[in-house]
Amino acid sequence: MKESNWFYDHVTPDLVQMHSIRKMIYRGKTQFQSIEIIETGSYGKCLVLDNRIQSSEADEFIYHEALVHPAMIAHPHPREVFIAGGGEGATAREVLAYPSVKRAVMVDIDKEVIEICRRYLPSLHQGCFEDPRLELIHADAREHLMHSQDRFDVIIADLPEPVEGGPAYLLHTREFYQLLKKRLTPGGILSLQAGSAAWGDHSFFTAIIHTLKAVFALVFPYQTYIPSYGGMWGFATASQRLNPFELTPEEIDERISSTIKRNLRFYDGLAHQGMFSLPKQFRETIDKEKRIITEKQPLFIYQPTA
Repeated sequence: MKESNWFYDHVTPDLVQMHSIRKMIYRGKTQFQSIEIIETGSYGKCLVLDNRIQSSEADEFIYHEALVHPAMIAHPHPREVFIAGGGEGATAREVLAYPSVKRAVMVDIDKEVIEICRRYLPSLHQGCFEDPRLELIHADAREHLMHSQDRFDVIIADLPEPVEGGPAYLLHTREFYQLLKKRLTPGGILSLQAGSAAWGDHSFFTAIIHTLKAVFALVFPYQTYIPSYGGMWGFATASQRLNPFELTPEEIDERISSTIKRNLRFYDGLAHQGMFSLPKQFRETIDKEKRIITEKQPLFIYQPTA
């Protein structure tokens, strides 16, 4: 909901975070969703899709480093990477920081979002769209993978939450995760954003974890605080063989220094350990809530009225 010079972002159905708007940079609607680029007082330029902040200049590094690096570091030598979504380019930016990556395939259905982000949010993509290792495809990620036989060392799902009528609800289901499993190499690993882990608003997160567990042998939920989102945010890795949780802080730091040729702002060994160490009440909540998301029984998050 927007009113005068303020943007109201629903953290949960009952909790709203308010941002001052210093400048409306872009406002429009694509074939799939509404899009705005706003400049806020606290977080700088922000990408807003369907009335929810997706990325902000001030803290996007937390989200994107948390999403990408636990899986990339857990893999001994990631060469082929698939990115589902990631329109602003920051996920690809983090993937391409690894010299071992020879090919990164990014599939995002909304071409207009990518073009708008390339124009107005250069600090997020940092020129990654010009990297020759990146293959950018404008298509539905599910349809693309169904008709491809390529296999990847790492798959990263940077997808919007499943809003009713939106483009992504079939990409948060057991059937889609089964497809991703087929497209991973035997030692491959999946990483994804799993929605809000805020107090009283974690049903999507817990359902994602149990849906992944219905497909993969090793599933590890983790979380971190994203200031512009107004609370804790959930992530997960899933694999048949790789266990990021067993890596020590020292091993993480050594792998970072030997595999990434630039400094990270958020992620290191201690941050990794902290993210994967969920508090007791949250572990108990995950154990208690057993829902599995399927195509016949999808899960939609709360969608505030614009």
